[in-house]
Amino acid sequence: MQDNTAPGPTPRSADPVTPIAAGGAAGQGSTISPALPGTVPLAGASSKRAAGAAALLALLSMSSVQFGAALSAPAMTAYGSFSTTWLRLCWAAVVLAAIVRPPLRSYSPSRWLAAGTLGVAMAGMTLCFFAAIQRIPLGLAVAIDFLGPLAVATFGVRRIRALVWPALAIAGVLMLAHDRGGWVGNPPGVLLALGAALGWGSYIVLMKKTGAVFAGLEGLSVSLLAAAVVATPFGLVESGGHVPLAQLGATAGLAVLVPLLPYALEMIALRHMRASSFGILMSIEPAIGALAGFVVLRQPMSALQLAGTLLVVSASLGVVLAGP
Repeated sequence: MQDNTAPGPTPRSADPVTPIAAGGAAGQGSTISPALPGTVPLAGASSKRAAGAAALLALLSMSSVQFGAALSAPAMTAYGSFSTTWLRLCWAAVVLAAIVRPPLRSYSPSRWLAAGTLGVAMAGMTLCFFAAIQRIPLGLAVAIDFLGPLAVATFGVRRIRALVWPALAIAGVLMLAHDRGGWVGNPPGVLLALGAALGWGSYIVLMKKTGAVFAGLEGLSVSLLAAAVVATPFGLVESGGHVPLAQLGATAGLAVLVPLLPYALEMIALRHMRASSFGILMSIEPAIGALAGFVVLRQPMSALQLAGTLLVVSASLGVVLAGP
C-alpha cells in the first residue's frame, strides 16, 4: 500500500541500519567512504552507486509493504482494520524507540513539528490503506494509492521529456484497475484508497524533510510515536477497548513488515534520492501489490493487468536509469 531521494544528518551512530555510506549534517556536504588503496574516488560514480543502493532499499520497502498487507488479511478480518493498524503502529513505535532511544527532551519545536506532521501523515495513510484493502482488491487499492507519489513525481519534473515516466506509470495504474468485468472497486473502498494516496504523497515530502533534520532514525522513531497516538482513538473505538492476546501477538509480527521495516528503509533511501525520483520509483508498487494479491490472496490478474504491470515496471526502470 503501495511513492518511493540528499544528504542526511550526522552522526549516524544512532542508526541501526546504515547500508549507504554517504551522510552529513543538514546543510553540509555529504561525506563519501574512503577509497580503497590504489583507487581514485569519483564523485559521479559514488553518486550513481548511492542512487542505485537507495533504489534497492525502496524496492525492498515496497515488497515488505505489499506482502505484509496481503498477510494481514486474516488478522484484519478477525479483529478489524483500524484496531489492527493501531496495534501495528504501537508495536513499531515501541520497538524502534527502544532501539534508537531518541532524546525527546532535547528537540526544538521545529523538530517536533516536522516529526509530528509526518506522524499524522503516516497514521492517515496507514489507516486508510488497510481499510481500503478490506473492500477492494489489493492491486487496485495500491494503484489508486499510487496517485500520491505520482503527484509528487510530476510536480518535481524539471524537463518536459521526463514527463514520459509519470505518463507511463499512470497508464499502467489504469490498466491494473481494470479486469475482464470492467472497473474494479466500490465507492467506500475507492474513497479510502484516495485518502491513502493523499497521505502517501504527504508522507514522501515530509519523510524527506524529517530525515534531514534528525540524526539516524530518531526522526522516524518520534514520528511513529506520533502516528500511534493519532491512530489510538480509531483503534479503541473499533475494538471497544478490548484487545485479545491473540491480536497482540499477530500484530507484533506484522508490525515488522509494515510499518517498521519499510519506513526505516524509505527514510534512508530518501536521503539519497530526490522526492520526485522516489515518487516515480514507487510506480512499481502497484505491480508488487498485484503480485502479492495473486500469490497470497489468490486474486487473479488479467492480461490487461499484466500489461499494466509491465508499464509501471518500465516507468520505474526509466527513472532509475535516468539518474538523479
